[in-house]
Amino acid sequence: MTKVLAIIPARGGSKGILRKNIRSFAGYPLIAYSIAAGLQSKSVTRVIVSTDDEEIAAVARRWGAETPFLRPSELAQDDTTDLPVFIHALTWLADQEEYRPDVVIQLRPTSPIRPRTCVDDAVRILLDRPDAHSVRGVVPAGQNPHKMWRLPEGENGPMVQLLQVDGLKEPYNAPRQALPPVYWQTGHIDAIRPSVILENGSMSGNTIYPLLIDPCFTVDLDTINDWKRVEWLAISGELDMVWPARTRRPRPDKIELIVLDFDGVLTDNRVWTDEHGRESVSANRSDSMRLGELRVAGIDVIILSSEPNPVVAARAKKMGVEAIHGIGIHEKGTALTELLMERKIDPACVIYVGNDVNDLPCFVKVGWAVAVADAFPEVLRAADYVLSRAGGEGALRELCDLILFRAQAD
Repeated sequence: MTKVLAIIPARGGSKGILRKNIRSFAGYPLIAYSIAAGLQSKSVTRVIVSTDDEEIAAVARRWGAETPFLRPSELAQDDTTDLPVFIHALTWLADQEEYRPDVVIQLRPTSPIRPRTCVDDAVRILLDRPDAHSVRGVVPAGQNPHKMWRLPEGENGPMVQLLQVDGLKEPYNAPRQALPPVYWQTGHIDAIRPSVILENGSMSGNTIYPLLIDPCFTVDLDTINDWKRVEWLAISGELDMVWPARTRRPRPDKIELIVLDFDGVLTDNRVWTDEHGRESVSANRSDSMRLGELRVAGIDVIILSSEPNPVVAARAKKMGVEAIHGIGIHEKGTALTELLMERKIDPACVIYVGNDVNDLPCFVKVGWAVAVADAFPEVLRAADYVLSRAGGEGALRELCDLILFRAQAD
């Protein structure tokens, strides 16, 4: 068997985003995505995290990676490059375990959004090409360097074109289609022959083959704003990416019923109580706007809530939908099953929208589980799709638009 070792470098001293490697990203520690990429690969036979940090090591083990050593602190500085980190790991494994892999994979934690097959594809390319020193993930470059300039004398001197093109006098004036295609390397995947690292002192060697990756998977995680944008890309469910838990299911082609939790979905989860114990909640009028169009499309909407307060029935009446409420907090899954059996509705044609842990039993009983944007982490992890709007802030309206837009497109 070909021994393929995945190494995930994860030092503890990240500066831009503190504790970045174990910070929660769409409900999971960031490093869990790279560990999952290795563990879910058909070709990788071992997954190791190289870190100088005990906490990162503990998190890595919890998600299935090995941490046979702690990296020396001198190899975990801001200016530490990949090469000494990989030399240390390979040398330690050879000396301490007599373990010598045939292929080394680098999986950077800061590239959590990976196509499902990218690891196996990179290994296959490397093994199929005896002349290959390494394989590196690349995407079409967003900007063509043939239209770039140098300023050798600064802003007060003439510009000099960065690159020449044979047979093209002025590439900077040429249409994009006339220029050679160029590619940008990403952090998704590197597959390397160990001898290149240990004998040539290089993380790539001279003969580098490409693994072309769809540019929609290209992300940067340098700032908190980057983090929020990329996190939303992950939880939206629009990319077929490596996921630390179960595979997210696609939206059903046929939808007969949408079942909604009440508190935290149709409200913002707050409640006002007066001196007589009467409660009121905050809802969003836009949630009702397109329900009529759903009915025309043959889709019913029902509220299923453990909340016994009459406010649930009052809001449902205002919206023109049915409400089943006052269900025991641990009985929602059973109530949903009975409802679908009674009405002879195929669970695969049902969408459930929730926000809290008591909704989780319902998630597994329907064809598509949806969470509002501010749902609890356990719910975000279990959902097939996460809305961009929070509960009580137009989340249902967003779902209606999503369904009706596709119906119109079809």
